[in-house]
Order: sequence, then C-alpha cells, then structure tokens
Amino acid sequence: MTTVASGVRSSAVWPTLAGVAALAGAVAAGIGALSLADALTATGLPDPGAVTTYGLPFVRAAGEIAAVVAVGSFLFAAFLSPPQRNGVLDASGYRALRLGSGASAVWTVCAAMLVPLTVSDVSGQPLRDNLNPLAIWSAAGLVDIASAWRWTAFLAAAVTLASLSVLRWSWTPLLLVGALATLVPLGLTGHSSTGGAHDLATNSLLIHLGGGALWAGGLLALLAHALRGGSHADLTARRFSALALWCFIAMAVSGVINAAVRVTPADLLRTEYGWLIVAKVVALSLLGVLGWQQRRVGVAALQTDPDARRPLLRLALVEAVVFGATFGIAVGLSRTPPPPLQREPSPTEVAIGYDFAGPPTLARVLFDWRFDLIFGTAAIVMAVVYLLAVRRLRRRGDAWPVGRTLGWLLGCAALLFATSSGLGRYMPAMFSMHMIAHMLLSMLVPILLVLGAPMTLALRALPAAGRDDAPGPREWLLAALHSQVSRLLTNPIVATVVFVAGFYGLYFGGLFDAAVDDHAAHVLMNLHFLLSGYLFYWVVIGIDPAPRQIPQLGKVAMVFASLPLHAFFGVVLMGMKTVLGETFYRSLQLSWHTDLLGDQRTGGGIAWAAGEVPLVVVMLALLIQWRRSDQRTAKRLDRAADRDDDADLAAYNAMLAALARRNER
Repeated sequence: MTTVASGVRSSAVWPTLAGVAALAGAVAAGIGALSLADALTATGLPDPGAVTTYGLPFVRAAGEIAAVVAVGSFLFAAFLSPPQRNGVLDASGYRALRLGSGASAVWTVCAAMLVPLTVSDVSGQPLRDNLNPLAIWSAAGLVDIASAWRWTAFLAAAVTLASLSVLRWSWTPLLLVGALATLVPLGLTGHSSTGGAHDLATNSLLIHLGGGALWAGGLLALLAHALRGGSHADLTARRFSALALWCFIAMAVSGVINAAVRVTPADLLRTEYGWLIVAKVVALSLLGVLGWQQRRVGVAALQTDPDARRPLLRLALVEAVVFGATFGIAVGLSRTPPPPLQREPSPTEVAIGYDFAGPPTLARVLFDWRFDLIFGTAAIVMAVVYLLAVRRLRRRGDAWPVGRTLGWLLGCAALLFATSSGLGRYMPAMFSMHMIAHMLLSMLVPILLVLGAPMTLALRALPAAGRDDAPGPREWLLAALHSQVSRLLTNPIVATVVFVAGFYGLYFGGLFDAAVDDHAAHVLMNLHFLLSGYLFYWVVIGIDPAPRQIPQLGKVAMVFASLPLHAFFGVVLMGMKTVLGETFYRSLQLSWHTDLLGDQRTGGGIAWAAGEVPLVVVMLALLIQWRRSDQRTAKRLDRAADRDDDADLAAYNAMLAALARRNER
C-alpha cells in the first residue's frame, strides 16, 4: 500500500508544478489586462492585440516558475540531498537533477517565446507581424528587454544541455550557479534599470530575484521530493528551513529598498502600482507566516518521525499556491507603469543613478557615502560570520590568532570603504577614482582577506559529519578545495595570468569603453578584481590549505614576475593620447571634470605606484612564513630525535669515527 501511495503521489509532481505555473500566469495575465490602458497611455503605443496582451505576462510568469524550479532542483541535488559515498548522486538527487533539466528546458522555450512577444509589445504591432525569425533577431538587438530574453534563452539552453550528462555531485553546484545566472538578464532590465537611483534599484532587484528563486525553488523541489516519498526527508527539510529564513530576510529588505526607490508612501494607496506593491507585501508576509508554521509543525514532525510527511506536504502545497500568486503579482507589477517622477533627473543621475555635490575632496571621499547593496552587504556579512566562527572556537577552548582576525576585519573594512564610501560614489564618474578602487579591490583587500585564513577557520569551526551522517558544509568545502577546478586555478601560471591579464584585457582590449556606461558591468569588474586578486595572493601568501604546494622561492618568483607587468601597465596608461570611456564621461556633463586625459594620466600614475605597497606586505608575509616553516621543521626534527635517542646524530658520529680510523690506518 505504501508503494502504491508513493507512486500516486510521485505521478502528481509535474501536474502540481504545472498548476503553480498556470496560477502564476493567470494572475499575471489578469493584472496585465487591467493595467493595459495605463501602459498604452504612458508609452503612446497602439494595442498589440490580445495574444500579446495576455500571452506575454502568462508566458513570463509561467517561465519564471520553471526557472525557480530549475534553481531549486539543482539546489536540492547539490546541498539538500546527500550523495552516495563515491560522489555519485543518490536516487533522490538524481530525480531532482532530472526535474531541474526539464524545468530548465521549459524556461528556455518560454524565454525564446518572449522575444517575439516583447518585440510585439514594444512596437505595438500584433504578434503575427513579428513571426519572421530574421526580423525578430534584428529587432531584438534594438530593444533591451528583448535582448535580455534572448540571452536568457541562450543561458537556459546551455544549463539544460550541461545538466543532461551529470551524474556526480561535484557538478551540481555549478549547475546551480548557471541556473541563477539565467535570472541576471531579467534583473538588469525593466523599471529598476532606468531613472534615478537605478544603481540601488538594480542591486536590490538582483538580491530579490536570487533570494526568491532559492526560496520558492527550494520549496517546490522539497514538495516534489515529499510527493515522491524520497529518503532523508527530515534532513532536507531541516536544511531548507534554515536557508528559507535567510532568503525571506533578503527578499524583505531588498523588496523594501526597491519599492522605496520608485514610490512614496502616499503612492502606495493612490496608484495602481502602489496597490500591487501592497499586495506583494501581503503575500510575502503570508509566506513568512507559513514558513514559520512549517518550521514549527512540518519540520518538527519529521524530526520526531521521518515518515510523518503529511504536515509538511499540506503546508508546502499552500505555500506553493501563494508563491504562484506572488510571482503573478510580481510580473504584473513589472508591466504596470510606476508613478511619474516629480522632477527631471540630471544627465549624471540618468547615467549613474545619483548626482554629486561637487568635485571630490578629502571630506567627500571620507564621509559622502552611498552604500553598495552587493559588496557593502557582503563585507558586513563576511565580518559577522567570521567573528561568529572565532567565537565558536573560543567557546570550546580552541585558540585563534588575533592577527588573522585583524587581517580579515581590515579586509572587510577596506572592501566596504572601496565600494560604499565617497571613493565608491565617485568611482563610476572619474577614471582616477575608478583606478584607486581597482587597486584596493585587486591588491589590498585580497591580501588582508587571504591573511585571515577563512577556509582554515571554517574547517575548524564547522562540525564534521560522522560515519553515518550526511555530508555537510565542512565536507562541501573540502571537496571544493580538492577538486580539479581548484588544482587548475591554483596553478602558479594560471593564477598569475588571471590576475595580470585582467588589467590589459579590460583597459587595452576595448572592454572598458563598452562597459563603462553599464552598471552591471561595473559590478562584474569589481567582482573580477576581487576574485582574481584573492586567487593570486592565496597562491602566494595563503595560509589556507591549497591543492598545490609551491616552494617559497616559487612564490617569490610569482611576485617579481607580476611586478614589471603592473608597472608597464601604469606607464602605458600615463602615455596614452586617447581617453578611455570618453563618450560616457562627456555625457555626464560634470562642469568640474573636464580634463579627462589628465585624470586618466593620474589613474595611470596610481596604477604604477600602487604595486609597491603590496610588494612590501607580500615580501614581509613571505619572510615570516619562511621563518615559521623553518622553526616548524626544526621542532619536528627535535621531536624525532627525542623519540629515537638521536639515532641520526649517533649514526653521523659513527660515520665520522669510521672515517677517522680509516685515515689513521
């Protein structure tokens, strides 16, 4: 009877998910039809027809449900369901992986369908006039949101194809990252990417989408797992419950910030856009209550009896329905015109998202802050998590060097200052300020973070899984450290090339001119500076364990090999006659920033001189590590001598005595 019931529930997985997608699509289509008149009035375009009016929001909402199912399924296979001891996915993980592949394929089809639907919507022409593939392809490149859907289709198709041949656990985290990446083009278009404060709006939307995808997708994957009667339900529910709490917090905070950018409190009750925001807040609050009830009832029942799944299923089904309605409201909100701006933004505000009080001064750089929601939040979270891990060690009586804690906290403070202070505020508008931030993010911040030994701290603070326990965060970290990807990246040549080639490829390869006016490109540049610098200095002065052991002389050679390349980079910048990003910098119309070539030469001088400070820190760290290595070797030899009564020394003395007797004869 149990097998039959499980089979019946298992056959209900796809119909249940399809029902959630249909509900989301119906809600989105209904809201889109209600707000059609206002949208046509705001844009001045003709009605594109019923197919586009109803089809576009329906397909988008249903596609977004498929996208979050893919994210949740890959999340489930990677971190919620333990693999077998040999690293191969177990039955539950494999089923989740296949569910993710199917959902990703549906997301691909929906994104591809949204390209002609978007062209029809933006042009005001019926869909039947936009069915020519060549015409759609050329027109999509002229419309930002249509181009975003085209990129989404490409990314989702790549994730689908990559997932088909995966059987081992080690590849599932990469599939999760790829599934999340398919949501990025969606977060970079729409209301959040235009108008004033669009830097805050875009960053908050990206956090909102990521948190929502992990939360809703994880819930739907957990629901599918419970319907199938899969194993380890108590473990998966407990792990997802902990993740869902943080996703709820991230969604709530980012949603408030995103709404505050475009509406005032008065707009919430007198505009259709405000009503939809209120409806979304109510739905999110209801989801929070249901999640709390799930932790208190559903998860608790599984901890008592792993087969008691009825409370979990009942609450998860209700949550899934609310999530479907919430996604429909979100899509309807994206198609509803926001309230008009009260004033005309300046060219600087349109291009960057905010204005400046004047030229950069020491006081403005130090005190005129604009918090970076991505890197500023990351800096604070990293510092707090590190301190909590140190406190855990101290409570159980283990020591942790104060110098490492100080290095990590200084690195987090430097990251916060480089991205959120006046330096981060002026960085998009001036090449010299951009170069200062570049040097901090690629040289100073990574050195300080590497000296904090975060992976060593994590391996000591995280509990190890027992013989019969499922792998946890500590085992995941060890698997990442010993993976083939880590071995490749920590190759001295690869690490040096990644670190240095970014300078030349970005500024001399034409990438900077193409990316300087794009907020997402600035985020990616900062991320590249930070990660490439961390990788290089991890190999050179890292305290954390690495898959490759490099001798001290090899590390010194890496440092001295990169120095001339940095110096040459700065010299070339100072000697250039053309201005990088000139068109964008001129479009800002800053009266106090007109000597662009002089500012660029200042940036080149900063790049040329900035390599000296990291050299001193790195060489000092290498000398200290070299000395400590010699001390550890001497202590090890002394302990070995104590154990065997100086057998090596006695053998050496016997050899000398034998040589002396031979000489006497």
